Amino acid sequence: MQNEQQGFLTSPHGEVQAAFCDIAQGEMHGLPFVHPNMPVYVTPFTLFEDQWLGCVLTPWMLSLVIFPGPQQCWAQRNISERLGLKLPYGEMTFLVGELPALGQYLSCSLLSPLPRELSPEQGRQLAQDCLKMVQSLPVSDAMSRRGLLFGRRGEQHA
Repeated sequence: MQNEQQGFLTSPHGEVQAAFCDIAQGEMHGLPFVHPNMPVYVTPFTLFEDQWLGCVLTPWMLSLVIFPGPQQCWAQRNISERLGLKLPYGEMTFLVGELPALGQYLSCSLLSPLPRELSPEQGRQLAQDCLKMVQSLPVSDAMSRRGLLFGRRGEQHA
């Protein structure tokens, strides 16, 4: 086992898609909690603080994933180790995972198992929306939202 993992120079989108398709057709195929009509979908990855960030939708889950980016070198960690990371949305807990063809990555479960009534189109849209959400600055309370919409706190509007 190596002590370090080099980052991906370009988005690992295609490799991640292929790896999770293999898992869906292999070890996860036919399990009772698997959504029978949901395909594997991987959002386009974006660089966030020099790491590749994306969402993975599979027939069994929706997760936010992080892979090392260009010029990054990750130390090897124990599989299932937990890491708290701060994103613009807030702090999220990630688990260390590993895929044979890709090495280690970080994963934060957003939804598991998937509701049976979720259509493939809704699933893809949910994955895209989740990726946007975790990169967005949060609005902390109702007064802040009102302030953003109507002006500063304490101003009265007719």
